[in-house]
Amino acid sequence: MNQSVIFPDIQSWCDDTQKVCFPAQQSGNLIECFISLPALKKISGQSTVDSNNALDVFVQYRFDIEEIAESEIENDHYNEQGYIEI
Repeated sequence: MNQSVIFPDIQSWCDDTQKVCFPAQQSGNLIECFISLPALKKISGQSTVDSNNALDVFVQYRFDIEEIAESEIENDHYNEQGYIEI
């Protein structure tokens, strides 16, 4: 694991975007990361991921999701708002 990107044990569900939001920190900079329901379904292999269980699925697959987010951060794949979206 590369310690240049840190992921605190914090995540929340955003009703507006229908995504799980989770922060990352790199060199003291806070980076907002998001993962969509379709991405959670793909990573988990579960077809019944929805707003009711998205956080539970996120926690189950946290390390896989963090690896993807870390790669996106290291490759500067930020969206127009400066966020990482999976």
